[in-house]
Amino acid sequence: MTAADNSLDAILLQIGDFGKYQIFIFSVVCLAVTFHSAVHVAYVFTAMDLNYRCAIPGCDTINPQFEPTWLPNAIPFSENEPSKCSRYVVNNATQFTNCSKATDFTSKTETCNSFVYKTDEYSILREYDLQCDDNLWKLTLVGTINNVGQFFGLFISGIISDRFGRKVVLIFGLVFCGLCGIIRSFAPSYEWFLVFEFLDAAFAAGSYVCGFIMGVELVGPKRRVLTGTLSSSCYAVGEVFAAGAAWLVQSWKPTIYILYTPPILLLGCFWILPESVRWNLSKGRFEEAKKTLKRIAEVNGKTISDSTFDKLALADESEPTDTYIDVLKSRTLFLRLINCCFCWITCAFLFYGLTLNSVALAGNSYLDFVLTALVEIPAYCICTWIIDKFGRKLSLSGSFFLTALACLAFLIIPDDSEGGRLAVYLVGKFGATVAFTVTYVLTSELFPTRLRHSMMGTCSTFGRIGSMVAPQTPLLAQVWDPLPVVMFTSMGTIAGLLTILFPETLGIKLPDSIEEAENVGKHRDKGES
Repeated sequence: MTAADNSLDAILLQIGDFGKYQIFIFSVVCLAVTFHSAVHVAYVFTAMDLNYRCAIPGCDTINPQFEPTWLPNAIPFSENEPSKCSRYVVNNATQFTNCSKATDFTSKTETCNSFVYKTDEYSILREYDLQCDDNLWKLTLVGTINNVGQFFGLFISGIISDRFGRKVVLIFGLVFCGLCGIIRSFAPSYEWFLVFEFLDAAFAAGSYVCGFIMGVELVGPKRRVLTGTLSSSCYAVGEVFAAGAAWLVQSWKPTIYILYTPPILLLGCFWILPESVRWNLSKGRFEEAKKTLKRIAEVNGKTISDSTFDKLALADESEPTDTYIDVLKSRTLFLRLINCCFCWITCAFLFYGLTLNSVALAGNSYLDFVLTALVEIPAYCICTWIIDKFGRKLSLSGSFFLTALACLAFLIIPDDSEGGRLAVYLVGKFGATVAFTVTYVLTSELFPTRLRHSMMGTCSTFGRIGSMVAPQTPLLAQVWDPLPVVMFTSMGTIAGLLTILFPETLGIKLPDSIEEAENVGKHRDKGES
């Protein structure tokens, strides 16, 4: 047998690279990814801005209408919308007629502290009195705190995962996230709400990456794209689930209960999911890896010989112990890591930026979010084909360029062509989704097993910079209206060019050491012959 035949990839092919066992375990992982996705975007609805106006004493009834016929007499309008926080001062020089005449008010305005809401929606805006422009930053700060929590959580969870196992981070991260989310619903103040927003985001930060890696490491080379695509599709399903739950109850506390209870129940899966075979081997836990492989073979109806295990053990003993510092010492891997980090930043900036700036696609904010989530699914599905047809590198570069071109077209198409602008906008989100998916797959194939989660955690942590900047893109529009889309175009173009520097990883054996990782793509033709 050659070294390649002795590899874990070869054993997985022998006992079934995506048999009944992997399908069952992967289904559990997908369930966890769905729950993670839902809680990840929950802040969009718990801290959403609402439509409201000043209450007018003496005019509004117990159950007031949002826009009664007399409203223009009492409240100034802008672009056919009533002012949220100002109203005209009552004219005491004339007899008040319950707002039915314009003379009931002067032309002077005053701020108000009581409000009438257009719908029954209840977010933390009403819970903690965060109305008006002076408090708008407090609503947007929730999203920033969430991403800051993920920024710290991703890096730490990567180290914990590589030391204590993928399963620990996947399950316990989501369980503690769920607990923090439930506790947050009882927060007595806005400040305490932010504390638990940070904590639940930090705990869950590594769960998606962990689930993704467990899916990739459990199957053979030809099935990695499929598992990666399905994991990503589950992310979109989680987004739709979150929007659907928020749309159904339209109140932030019940939304939290619906979204954060399922992750707590995943604790029972800790005794169902096996630890990653590759992680066990990299830690010298050969007996645990052997037990898992035997279980896979048994459920899949295959057999595996003891001699295969012996050879796998010998191969594992010869592997060097690589550390994070070793990656930084390797010029090839260090430059590759920097390139990966930039691509992750760009992916997050484009993906979340296009999502958050899509609120004008329709009048219903929940529907807006659902549309931007649903467009991800065909993008994930087509990845299964293009990534194997054209390779990782070309697929990633092409998707970045597609997003950049779509954003450029969005700038050129006239404002009155709503259908055309909507079409190219969705194409841009489609391209950004493909880029994000391929980036996950490519990154997971570029670094050695022992450090794979640490490297993905590092890249994803830097990617969080893009998602932290994305919510602030509306501020760029105040400087120059097209500036946000110009930024999307520029970043997409630069990332598309840098992607060309990556080695091709299509069909390779996952590297288990620094040396193997450095040689990725160098001897591909020889390895395939």
